[in-house]
Amino acid sequence: MSTTMEAVLDRDAASDPSEAGAGPESRAEIQTTRQFVTFHMEDETFAVPLTDVQEIIRLPAMVEVPMATASLEGLANLRGSVLPILNLRRIFQMPDAVHDDSTRVVVLNNGKPVGFVVDRMARVVTAEPREIESIDGIRATVDTGLLEGIIKRAQAMIMILNTSKLAVEMGGLTNRGPGKTGRDSGGIPNRQVEAVVSDEIQLVSFELDRQEYALPIESVQEIVQVPETINTIPNAKGHVLGVMNLRNRLLPLVSLRSMFGLPATAVGEQSRIVVVAHTIDGQVQAVGLVTDTVKEVLRVPRSIVDPLPNLLASGAGQREIENICRLDGGKRLVSILLPDRLFLNSAIRDAIGETADTSQESDMKAEAEATTARVDDEEQFVVFRVAEEEYGVPIEAVQEIVRIPEQLTRVPKSPDFVEGVVNLRGAVLPVIDQRRRFALPDKERNDRQRIMVFMVHEVQTGFIVDSVSEVLKIARAQISEAPDVAVNDGSAVTRVANIVNLKRMILMLDVERLLTKSETNALKKARSS
Repeated sequence: MSTTMEAVLDRDAASDPSEAGAGPESRAEIQTTRQFVTFHMEDETFAVPLTDVQEIIRLPAMVEVPMATASLEGLANLRGSVLPILNLRRIFQMPDAVHDDSTRVVVLNNGKPVGFVVDRMARVVTAEPREIESIDGIRATVDTGLLEGIIKRAQAMIMILNTSKLAVEMGGLTNRGPGKTGRDSGGIPNRQVEAVVSDEIQLVSFELDRQEYALPIESVQEIVQVPETINTIPNAKGHVLGVMNLRNRLLPLVSLRSMFGLPATAVGEQSRIVVVAHTIDGQVQAVGLVTDTVKEVLRVPRSIVDPLPNLLASGAGQREIENICRLDGGKRLVSILLPDRLFLNSAIRDAIGETADTSQESDMKAEAEATTARVDDEEQFVVFRVAEEEYGVPIEAVQEIVRIPEQLTRVPKSPDFVEGVVNLRGAVLPVIDQRRRFALPDKERNDRQRIMVFMVHEVQTGFIVDSVSEVLKIARAQISEAPDVAVNDGSAVTRVANIVNLKRMILMLDVERLLTKSETNALKKARSS
């Protein structure tokens, strides 16, 4: 399955004071109740305000930024934008853990989107003022400076994170341990864990007209908010709402209400789009299903899942429903949709077909616009690799690129960070291994490695890189400033090129920041001695 499956926002149905019969005091409380998205870290449960949550995604492919804040997991592409992803375990001074299928990234947006890696999602809860307690005098397992309060529940206490403080302080927090060490799974062999999981199924549940439905979690790519503007398709069927741009592709949107013959309603704040994928003729097709609200991720035993009774299954409108899940002793019934049958529905097939035509027209238009792009809207970079990541420097900053000699000469009294020196046309050139500067493992010398020569603080210096790949012109529109959390006093990464159509993210270096002024002064003294 793709790197993005997303979960899951839900309202806690327990004790809703909006029900019939609520008095004036209860109606007053409705206006001050708050909703929170909750998740688990270690053995603790945390919450963030629902209004701050942009979306929840699976852990995407990331680019690691060397010498950045230790809490930074990496940078990812989120629909054409650079998304910094932080590790909450490191921020909370918890030991690192191996990411698994339950790992999620909660994307917050307080002006700029930022993602936080959490162990696993729980649900969305509604809390009344009387349930929220101040943090004064409470000692928690994390720095109370990052907490806003505590939700008191009979079964557990839920710690509310102050997302504003978290965003401000995250850059200064450091990792407790040296890198990703993983965590012991309590001595349970993997095969035993797999056996336990096989007795359960995971579902993403959502509501339509007060009826609860669900899809197998493996068929759901992600869950996103309904955009402010949906591009309509001319002469499309009534159930096809239009298309939206999702991760640089057109996604057809289908109204499940219309598809199931339910009364039409306006899209509300709680409405969510469930992106479902299915392989048709060897190609993965995706469609966005507009729901009234997404509820939660359910992990249920197979023993409470029953086939749909034959009498109901014979109905034409019920053919997408495969099973019924009995929750709360049968008081809560969830209809489970079968993706295979869902994509046989004419509504879904119409939406995919109409979007394919629109997508072809958009591709032709984009290609025409690309050929007329002005040259002065581009920058030229030399791109090179160090370990698994790509880096770029402005072409004018590169003085030359030379092969590494068979042996580097070590000069007495030279700084420890200098690998050695080479004779570059009669001049002594200090050489630094970029892997060591980025705190990466050493690598044996090979024919692909090169020395890139820069002028750093008026000192000509060579840097060993794993390979030099190309000279690349990149549109300025694809280049953005590096997120603040990725830039600190020791980082040379100042910008990021996010080339979505090539699925490449290149970290742009400021050569003046490759060495500190004190280090360049040490180089000058070594050369003159």
